[in-house]
Amino acid sequence: MGSLKKYFVLLSLSVSVFVNAQTIGQDDPIAAMLDSLLSQKMFETAFSKPIFPKNNKYKFAVDSIPKYDDYTYQSRLAKLDAVSPFDLVYNEHVKGFINMYAMRKRESVSRMMGVAQLYYPMFEEVFDRYNIPLELKHLAVIESALIPYAKSKAGATGLWQFMYPTGKMFGLNVTSYVDQRCDPYKATVAAAEYLKSLYGMFGDWQMVLAAYNAGPGTISKAIRRSGGKKTYWEIRPYLPTETQGYVPAFIAANYVMCYGAEHNIYAAVPRKTYFEVDTVVVKEQMNFEQLSQALDISQEEILYFNPQYRKNIIPAGGNTMCLPKNKIGIFLTNEQDIYAAIKAQQKEGLVVESLAEIKKTHKVKSGEKLSSIARKYGVTVADLKNWNYVGKNGIKPGKTLTVYVREQQNSKPKEIDVKSEKNVAVKKEKDVKTLAENNSSTKSEVVWHKVKKGESLYIIAKNFGVTAADVKSLNNLKSNNLNVGQLLKIKNK
Repeated sequence: MGSLKKYFVLLSLSVSVFVNAQTIGQDDPIAAMLDSLLSQKMFETAFSKPIFPKNNKYKFAVDSIPKYDDYTYQSRLAKLDAVSPFDLVYNEHVKGFINMYAMRKRESVSRMMGVAQLYYPMFEEVFDRYNIPLELKHLAVIESALIPYAKSKAGATGLWQFMYPTGKMFGLNVTSYVDQRCDPYKATVAAAEYLKSLYGMFGDWQMVLAAYNAGPGTISKAIRRSGGKKTYWEIRPYLPTETQGYVPAFIAANYVMCYGAEHNIYAAVPRKTYFEVDTVVVKEQMNFEQLSQALDISQEEILYFNPQYRKNIIPAGGNTMCLPKNKIGIFLTNEQDIYAAIKAQQKEGLVVESLAEIKKTHKVKSGEKLSSIARKYGVTVADLKNWNYVGKNGIKPGKTLTVYVREQQNSKPKEIDVKSEKNVAVKKEKDVKTLAENNSSTKSEVVWHKVKKGESLYIIAKNFGVTAADVKSLNNLKSNNLNVGQLLKIKNK
């Protein structure tokens, strides 16, 4: 009799699951975010196409899409729930999102699994430091589909989808050139602090998830409307429609990221994982084009690892740069020479974009619009929205806006008095060639050579008519080992 009752319960659940699964359509915000992943050109730089391993775990055919009964889903989630502080329940709402991930969005899930190999270890490291559940790493799946520069219609930005005021509250600054909401590491630290503060308010991780999506005020209101209920599933009917699907989507994301192989979904192969990249502090202003020339790396790849830089420029002042470890090694080996060469380019008369910004405030007057204010300060409406919270009703008279105004858009070096001592020093800098191996017939004291594959110290020295000892001495080399892409100074014979 017990088994018959269990059969009818599961049959009833299956019917409601089928109905619910049909309601998660392409207009669902989470489904729409996953769709956007497929159209991101930058992600083609991140990894190769999704693959199907020759020896896949369950011997499925390439085009096979496995399906399971409700009891199997219940059992698998029960195993995850046993080691989790979350209440990873199985019901028709959760099943609807599992179907979305494992059936309709399979390619997106494969790509997210690949990108996760870059971000998840860092998420876990930060969350462990803040003593919050590591399962929260999957929250970025439903927030941004692991797209570090994702932006919602409401203006929420980055892996963790911070609105401007909330990001500002947790130390994420936004200027014309840097949006720290898109900085994977800094935004993750801010997310950890925010999640921990929400747990202090509600004391329940499911409620924390709901509050992260809808805001703590909305959750408090739903608690009052429910008559003082304290759990997510009890207040769920009183929440906005998007938040009603948020926790089920999170549970489903936990499931599919752990049981991908069971659904014949395998991670796209990432070009770089977390353990293959490193960061370095950049002391001088430089742009992606200059870095690309110096390190022999595409600008698209630089942007992929550094999505916080909005105009392909890394401003001076201690900003960090993330790149593959071998490129970081080349940068550190040649750091001072790279700075010198960039300065030489500027001294030679190239137009240099100024990054000097002044922070100003503007008090909105009656009749003013964002477009007119933007024109007044030479910025864009999008800039104003990034720097300030602008609600659905726009701006009202009396509101104070933050505006970052550039001191100058572009500048050219002033003419230099050839008789001055300063000009003598500049002339010496001009003799330093650019990083693109632009070694012409100019009789400078040194020329630059970028080490190519297969070259040794002896071969390079011989080609330039100098000794290996001369090259080692001029470049302060402690050994004969060279790295491909390394820049060497060679005496100009």
